[in-house]
Amino acid sequence: MVVAVAPYRGVFPVAPTVFDADGKLDLAGQRRCIDFIIDSGAHGICILANWSEQFTLDDSERNLVMETVLDHVAGRVPVIVTTTHMGSHICAERSRRAQAAGAAMLMIMPPYHGATLRVGEAQIYDFFRIVSEAVSIPIIVQDAPMAGTAMSPAFLVKMAREIPHVTYFKIEVPQAAAKLRE
Repeated sequence: MVVAVAPYRGVFPVAPTVFDADGKLDLAGQRRCIDFIIDSGAHGICILANWSEQFTLDDSERNLVMETVLDHVAGRVPVIVTTTHMGSHICAERSRRAQAAGAAMLMIMPPYHGATLRVGEAQIYDFFRIVSEAVSIPIIVQDAPMAGTAMSPAFLVKMAREIPHVTYFKIEVPQAAAKLRE
């Protein structure tokens, strides 16, 4: 079932993950950072993204950051939680957990496996279909150079039309304006 949601608009900065001098999570600092972003007028926040050092956190740390931020935001603004993982079922489980904790949206890169191992459009489609079937909130497909996985504009449109919760795209690739026009 697809639930109609008013489109999100505005500025949704990526919040950094805050660490102390010993490299451990600084949850008090995380809360101050989130308050600063909200007090600065952001319309929403994205957490656990690439810039948030998501790949340096284990799953228990990811969950702790997610729960801390969502509890602290307490609905003041929508929160996008990045749930990227190379495995569709792990990504789906992370996505279910984020939704249950109060995430407004999910941001997910297509699966990729290192510098040279890529998957084709059929596998990317199945990946996002599996994740979409696990949740009922919008999914942002992150078209990022880090993944190195080419997704054509026609393919992105196909996913948006056919996969219920794929509703937003974050286009970060070179020539993004040309891709958006197409």
